[in-house]
Formats: sequence, structure tokens, C-alpha cells
Amino acid sequence: MQSLNTFSKLDTDLRKNLTAVFLAGLFFWSSMASQLPTIPLYIRTLTQSYDQIGIVMGSFAIGLLVCRSYLGRLADRKGRVYTMRVGLIVAAVVPLCYALLPSIPLLIFFRAVHGISIAAFAASYSALVADLAPVENRGEIIGYMSLVNPLGLAIGPAMGGLMQEAWGYQPLFVTASLLALAGLLLTMQIRKEGDRQGNSRSMNKAGFWQTFLNPRVRVPSTVLLLVGLAFGTLSSFMPLLMQQKQIPLNAGLFYMAAALSGFIIRFPVGRLSDEWGRGIFISIGILFYALSMALIYFATQSYEFLLSGIAEGIGSGIVVPAIVALLADRTVPQERGYVFGMTWIGFDVGIAVAGPIMGKLIAFVGITNIFGIATGLCVLGFFIFATQSNQTVAESFKFAIGQTRDRYAIKGVVSHA
Repeated sequence: MQSLNTFSKLDTDLRKNLTAVFLAGLFFWSSMASQLPTIPLYIRTLTQSYDQIGIVMGSFAIGLLVCRSYLGRLADRKGRVYTMRVGLIVAAVVPLCYALLPSIPLLIFFRAVHGISIAAFAASYSALVADLAPVENRGEIIGYMSLVNPLGLAIGPAMGGLMQEAWGYQPLFVTASLLALAGLLLTMQIRKEGDRQGNSRSMNKAGFWQTFLNPRVRVPSTVLLLVGLAFGTLSSFMPLLMQQKQIPLNAGLFYMAAALSGFIIRFPVGRLSDEWGRGIFISIGILFYALSMALIYFATQSYEFLLSGIAEGIGSGIVVPAIVALLADRTVPQERGYVFGMTWIGFDVGIAVAGPIMGKLIAFVGITNIFGIATGLCVLGFFIFATQSNQTVAESFKFAIGQTRDRYAIKGVVSHA
């Protein structure tokens, strides 16, 4: 396989480092994903209000929003592994709080704290992989290393859904905690970041808004905002929609289908993005996200939900590693953790507001129609990327269809034409 050939050419220390990073990421995402199909149902046992369910689910992004900027700078200053460990510690503690203190106000608080885990872990993981990956194989290595997400989404939801049905919520939350603890132990095997990260302690001194409004950050962040709104709608209300439509399918199988398709698609996409450029794959990924939301909107049978899961997995499997590679092309190591964190604020905001806003809209349009709205948001994301991703509208469109290079890429990065 091409992936085995690529890794066989890396030096031994780098392979060991990447393996330890990968396994830590796998345990982290398995822990987080095990709660995806069950948290909305757990909240439903405490309240029948869609508003409250949306608020609890959306509060997860509060911790993300509040801490992204600080934790991004911390990753640049104290190292990626340090902030990865912060994320894993939070991911290990919070599920136990869910189990021990079941009330809506406390769940809002603990969901917000839980969001810190992704703020700390996800951007640090991506930045560390980008630091370690050789420039000529950057997209390919990032694509392979990003497999931790679909693998975690394959293992976690299926395991979580089955455990909840068999033993209830408490054993599930304990298992989620133990998975995060295992990831924390694996970080002890990661050698301190070396010269690929850069030995300089300096970092980007630009302020929040100066960085956030820079076109190299603003447009990817806007795309992630709209995709985040769609994903937040899906994660908050898709299990409840299936329950309302009496679909005889465990919601965990939806996430498993998404994870498997996301897993498969990342093998060719990472390598091809090094050859064809990031733009065309970001465009394709956004459109698959739109297709997924449209399929849920029309779905009345189990197989239609599974098809939607497959489309969502393809969309996520293309968009996430392509945007990570795009950001790696546009940054130097000393600012990478901060810029990664800033860009993913868009996704955080999307998740944060999707639950409360869509929960309110359900009272007016119904739970099915919010997925029609989510479809439109994804189409809007494609339009923005196709017109704003490069220095002019014409250049942006060419970049979005793979016909020109990224004008914001740092000199020395392999250019794509």
C-alpha cells in the first residue's frame, strides 16, 4: 500500500512518535464519540424540552470558544503534548461527573467544561502532526493521521450505543473516562517535539481580531462555522428525529457508517491533495456535507439514514484533513497552534449555536425541517469558499476547482497548480 511505503521511508524515531500520537488520538476520539448517540437521550430522561436539550448540547462549545485562543498560544509556548494532556485529563474526569450528578444545570456546566478537552487536544494534535510531517508528504501524512477521528467515531458510538442499551448510562460514562485515561498514558510515549516544531519560543504576536479577520484564517473559519452548524444540528437532534420517526436503527450505527466511509476516503484524498491542491477537496467535502443533511431531511427508512451517515463521513473525511493541510501550508511552526485554534473557533461557534437555535426553530418548523436549513447552510459554505478562498473571486473559483495554487501559502511549501 502507498501508505506503508510512505511510512517506511520515515526515520525510526519519527515513525515511533507518529504511532504514539496516533494511538493517543484514537483513545481520545473513542472516548468522545462513545457519548455522541447517547448524550441527547440521557438528557431526554431529565427533560422533555427541546430547548433545554439544545442548550445542554450547545453548551459543549462554550469551553471550546472560551479556551481556544489561550490553549492555542499555550501549545506554541509549552508544546503540543502538554496541551494534548490537558485535553485528555478533562475528557477523563467529566464523564464521571455526568454519571454522578444528573441535573440539567449541572449538565450545562459539565458540558461546557467538557468542551475544553477538544479545545486543548484537537488543535494540538493537528499542529503536532503538521510539525512532524515532511513538507513533500504533508497532505498524505495528515490524511493518514486524521484517521483517528473516523476510527474513534466507528468504535465509540457503536460501543456507547450497545453499552447504554445493555447496562445503562453509568457504565458507559465510566468506560469513556477509562478510554481518555488510556490516551493520557500513551502520551508518555511521545518524545518531546523536536526540530520540526522549531526550537524558537517566539510566536505570532498578532491580536485576536487581526489574526481572525486575516483572509487566510477568516474564510476557512467561516466554512467551518457553517459545517459546524450542520454537524451541531445532526449531533443534537438526529437521534431524536430517528426516535420520533420510529426508525428501528441504533443511532450509533449512523455514526459507525459515517466513520467507516470517512476512514476509507482519507487514504486517497491526503495523497491527492499534495498533487492537486487543497481547494478542490474542500469543495467536494462541503458538498458531501450538504448531501448528508438533504438525505436526513428526506429519510423515512433505516437505509436512508445509513446513506446519510456515509455521505457525512465522506464530507468530514475530506474537509477536515484538507483544511488542516491548508492551514499548515499557510503557517510557520511558531504560530501554528494559535492559528489552528483560531480557525477552528468557527466550528466551535457552529456547534455552540446550532443546538439552541435549532431547538427554538423546531417549535416553528418541526424537527425534520431543521435539516433542510442545515442543507442550505452547507451550500452557502461552498459558495463562500468558491468566491473568497483566494485573493480574487476568479482566483478563488479556480482554487476551489483545483486549477490554481493557494496564494496564501507560505513560500517554500510545495505549490499546487
